[in-house]
Amino acid sequence: MTEKKKIPWEEIDFALLDMDGTLLDKHFDDYFWEEFVPQQYAEKKGISFSQAKETLFSAYAQQKGNLLWTDIHYWSDRFGLDLPALKESVADRVKVHEGVFPFLAFLKEAKKKVVLLTNAHPKSIAIKLNRVPLRPYLDQIISSADVGYSKEATQFWEAAQQRSGFSNARSLFVDDSEEILFVARRFGIKHLFYKSNASSQILREDSVQFPSIRHFGEMLP
Repeated sequence: MTEKKKIPWEEIDFALLDMDGTLLDKHFDDYFWEEFVPQQYAEKKGISFSQAKETLFSAYAQQKGNLLWTDIHYWSDRFGLDLPALKESVADRVKVHEGVFPFLAFLKEAKKKVVLLTNAHPKSIAIKLNRVPLRPYLDQIISSADVGYSKEATQFWEAAQQRSGFSNARSLFVDDSEEILFVARRFGIKHLFYKSNASSQILREDSVQFPSIRHFGEMLP
């Protein structure tokens, strides 16, 4: 049974929402980067799947947390693969988490401004939003590539606030990364929620640092 969270919606004007792992099932990204791309790389290089994974995972680790981490064009050049085309070829696997659309419909009906805050590259965003109809519910999309900083940096939040005009005290933010939620807390965002089970295929414990949701129905009044 869904456990409702006590959210003072009358005190909230902005809903700031992460995309991958929060609104969208992270299983797609895990499959794409950890299985599908290594498979394509192994075939291209004539090496084993395990060798390809070792090479690619080492490359991923070098850029984790940086802007290049989610730059699909950077990885295309580095691996010699057309990653946008490969992502398009399996984009039918992109899924929203359960309860997302009723939650977004509630926000729209309640006249809350909905801003997507994501580290995803604009090309990746476009591919995914062409598959799942989230755009009608979004007032604005701000990616790390737009502002020149990842969400792990305070500068991202400063730039996002300038672009959208959200008030720290009257904003709610949901993300599947505790690290990013800590940055948002330091920046002053008042209402913070952690999305458990970012991937539908991997059970993940709730946060001990932030209120957690497993299903977006928990956020409805």
